[in-house]
Amino acid sequence: MKVAVTGSTGMIGPELVRVLRADGHDVLRLVRRTPRTADEHRWEPAHRRLPPGLLDDVDAVVNLAGVGVADKRWTAKHKQQVLASRVDSTTTVSHGLADAVAAQPGRERVLLSASAVGWYGDTGDALVDETVPAGEDFLARVCAEWEAATGPAAGAGVRVATLRTGLVLGRGGLLGRLLPLFRLGLGGKLGSGQQYVPWISLRDEVDAIRFLLTAPVSGPVNLTGPKPVTNAAFTQALATAVHRPAVLTVPRPALQLALGEFARVGVLSGQRAVPRVLEAAGFTFGDTTVEAALRSALPRP
Repeated sequence: MKVAVTGSTGMIGPELVRVLRADGHDVLRLVRRTPRTADEHRWEPAHRRLPPGLLDDVDAVVNLAGVGVADKRWTAKHKQQVLASRVDSTTTVSHGLADAVAAQPGRERVLLSASAVGWYGDTGDALVDETVPAGEDFLARVCAEWEAATGPAAGAGVRVATLRTGLVLGRGGLLGRLLPLFRLGLGGKLGSGQQYVPWISLRDEVDAIRFLLTAPVSGPVNLTGPKPVTNAAFTQALATAVHRPAVLTVPRPALQLALGEFARVGVLSGQRAVPRVLEAAGFTFGDTTVEAALRSALPRP
């Protein structure tokens, strides 16, 4: 297959590109800067522009682009960047694929477009599958607009799956920020610790995307491990993995003071999300527990 990937420099993108190429696929990367290699092609998602005809001979697009949600404090400006970067990038590739269908009809195409479990809002301890409607907080609204931006591709007959990803456990990302603290024995649960963490290992995230390139699946797909855990359980699993205690608690007021709105929406809330669609389609997880996922993610001594 010929596969275009956006967001190829993030946490998931580099490993996905590596694995797709190892599988024998032809991968092109969409970048916002001047291309440095033959496989890179410049696009301007903020202006919703793609090079004419770029996607005409592409079989699939994996759209992972978007400003980091937790990179900065949630000012009005940053929240707008979080939303616009996702809607603009998705709208751009969606229209590009629709144009490609018009240019070369009869060819099967697929759009795998990132989303997040934030779609559901805070769902407490209720099990959450892909049939649950969107929540009402900021991240839920972002995810709703993000997924809706795939409409032009779906309307043109492209198979579209939206990837509602949980906390990806791999080198870097949130785990990379937590490791130094936990190795110093300064790790601890956040707030009550009862909020659920829908995790997935990086290798299962990549394998699920590979699987969905050809599996006949459309619509929302939870990319989460089969056994979500509470923040308290995740904290204990990470502390055990690095052979350190984790007896501290970061109280809710301190988190809200430090992180503002993001504390309530992104840290103190959670989703007990399960991958019903993925498992029903026949996907097999390599890491079925958070302990296994952490072993897969942590550097070996």
